[in-house]
Amino acid sequence: MSKPPGKPEPEKPEPSFEEAIGQVESIVERIESGEVGLEASIAEFERAMGLLKRCREVLKRAEQRVEELGGQLSDLDGDDPER
Repeated sequence: MSKPPGKPEPEKPEPSFEEAIGQVESIVERIESGEVGLEASIAEFERAMGLLKRCREVLKRAEQRVEELGGQLSDLDGDDPER
C-alpha cells in the first residue's frame, strides 16, 4: 500500500535515548548474526550511526544541564553566611 501522491508522511517522533540504544543493540545483533545481507547491513549500519549521533546529542545536553545545576548549587553554597 503506497501513500497518496502529494500527501507528506507524518513525521515519526524521535526515539527516546533508551529506545535508540535498544534499536542500536538490535541492529548490531542482526548484523552480527548474519540475518541481513551486505546491502541491508550497510543500510542498518547507517541507521545505527544516526541513532548514536542522536544519543550523543542527548547526552551532551544532559551533561550541560547537570553542569548548570551544579553551578547553581555552588552559587547557593557561596551565599551561605554560616560557611
